[in-house]
Amino acid sequence: MQSLNIIGAGRVGRTLGRLAVGSGAYRVVDCLARSLASATVAVDFIGAGRACLALDGLQPADLWLLTVPDDAIAGVAQALLASGVVRPGCVVFHASGAAEAELLAPLRAAGAYVASLHPAFSFADPARAVEQFAGTMCALEGDAVACVALRDFAAAIGARPFALAPGGKAAYHAALSVASNYLVTLTDMARQLARQGGVDEQLLPALLGQLMQGSLANALSMGPQAALTGPVVRGDVATVARHLAVLPANWQPAYRALGERTVALAGERLSADAQQRLLALLQG
Repeated sequence: MQSLNIIGAGRVGRTLGRLAVGSGAYRVVDCLARSLASATVAVDFIGAGRACLALDGLQPADLWLLTVPDDAIAGVAQALLASGVVRPGCVVFHASGAAEAELLAPLRAAGAYVASLHPAFSFADPARAVEQFAGTMCALEGDAVACVALRDFAAAIGARPFALAPGGKAAYHAALSVASNYLVTLTDMARQLARQGGVDEQLLPALLGQLMQGSLANALSMGPQAALTGPVVRGDVATVARHLAVLPANWQPAYRALGERTVALAGERLSADAQQRLLALLQG
C-alpha cells in the first residue's frame, strides 16, 4: 500500500483523498491546510491521516498531492524543497487544469518526480463528488516515471487517465473552457436573441435546449463537419447578413469570428463562390 500526503486539503484534496483511501491501494498520512480546523475537517472526511499546519512537520510519503491555488503551486514547491521532507523517488503532483507540471521542477533537486493530474470534473460538493467521480477523465503530463505512477493512482480511484502532449496543458485547458464556459455564454446569447425575436421566456428552455442538445450529440457522435447545419453551410449569405443586421454591435465580433470558423469547418460542402461571399460579408 502506497502512502499519500495532501497539501491544500480543500474540496479537490478531500475528494481524491477519500477515493484513494477507499480504493484500498493508498493510505493518507498527512493533510495540510491553511488552518488546523480545515485540515481536521479534511482528515475527518477522508477517514484517515493527520491534520498538519507546517510543511516541515510532514511525514515522508510515496505520493504528494498539491491542491493549492494555481498561483501558489510554485511557492509551495520551493517551500517543500527547503523543508527537506521530500525524499528521492517520490512523486509530487498537482491537480491544476491550466498549470503545467514544470511548476514543481525545483523538487527534482530532491530526487522527486513531478507531474500533474487534472480531473475534468466539478468538485463543488466533496460528498457528492465521491459518489459521482467514477469514469472521470484525468489528464496527465510531466515526468514519465510520475505519469506511470499516476496512471495507477487514477485507475485505483475509478478515473480514466490519458496523456497530454508535452507543452499541451494550455491548449487542453482552453478546450475545456470553450466546451464548458463558452457554451454557457452562447446559451445566454441565444436566449437574448430569442427574446428579442419575441419568444416567451418560458419557452426558451424547450426551444433552445432541444436544438442545442441534439446538435451537441450529433457533433460528438458524427463529428463536427458532418453534424454542421444552418445558413453558413448552405451558403445562405442573405440570411447571415440579416443576422448581422439585428445583432447588438458588441456581439458582432463574436458572431463574425464563429462564422469564419464555420466556413472553414464546412470546407468542400461549400462552393468556392459561396465561401468567398460569406467570408467577404463576415470580414467586412
